[in-house]
Amino acid sequence: MLIDKENQVKHILKNYDRVVIGFSGGIDSTVVLDEAVKVLGQENVLAVVANSDLFSDDEFKKAMELAEDLGVQSKGIKLDYLSDPEIKQNTPQSWYRMKKMLYQALKEQAVLFNADAVLDGMIMDDDTDFRPGLRARDEMGAVSVLQNANIYKSEVRELAHKLGLSNWNKVASCSVSSRFPYYTELNPEDLKRVLAAEKFLRSLGFLTVRVRVHETAARIEVPQDQLNKIVDLSKEITTKLQKLGYQYVAMDLTGFCSGHMNQELTDEEKNKALVG
Repeated sequence: MLIDKENQVKHILKNYDRVVIGFSGGIDSTVVLDEAVKVLGQENVLAVVANSDLFSDDEFKKAMELAEDLGVQSKGIKLDYLSDPEIKQNTPQSWYRMKKMLYQALKEQAVLFNADAVLDGMIMDDDTDFRPGLRARDEMGAVSVLQNANIYKSEVRELAHKLGLSNWNKVASCSVSSRFPYYTELNPEDLKRVLAAEKFLRSLGFLTVRVRVHETAARIEVPQDQLNKIVDLSKEITTKLQKLGYQYVAMDLTGFCSGHMNQELTDEEKNKALVG
């Protein structure tokens, strides 16, 4: 039962005195933050929000605002992911390198905060997908409270709703590097163009959306039940995205698929990223 898993989360948190939480503003890390404050007290919890070229400024601002709304201590940091050659070249190793950089920054904040643990929002579903970041987490000794309590995404949403968290039904976000084929060099201009395109599409009501980039073409992914709406708004969407710099604008008939670009990786490439 979910109540048993929630009690397990609280039991795990009682092992610590002060914690730093990698806070994205997503449902998972929000549940961890809320439970940590209740168990350890506001003065013993610090939410660290990372900003970078690979995530939108809007997501960063919303996460900082949410932490403030929850009444917890928070700190924003800036990560220069593109300074790492593996990340800039968008190799399969980039996911590991991004997470390693993040956990290193969180560990530094933990020292400053005199915390005895770094927590994240990983859940059980992350074990069933291509997640090289799990290796970085284990190497840096971070603790995935929800995963340790055997909690899945549907349960996180249910728990967040029960706790009265405002973002209980928030759509998951991901590094914008996932919009480009592997081994595509990333640059700030291309990243900003994708973020602007997706922001425009969200303003039209497509809350779950990805704009995958193939050189001069933008391939739009939305859930299957919204494909007709894309067609209805095709002229407006095409005009906007071409103004942003895309020569061709296409719709993916298979619909939204999280981690779609991972399908092009071989098993050997995946294994190398997962185990090093």
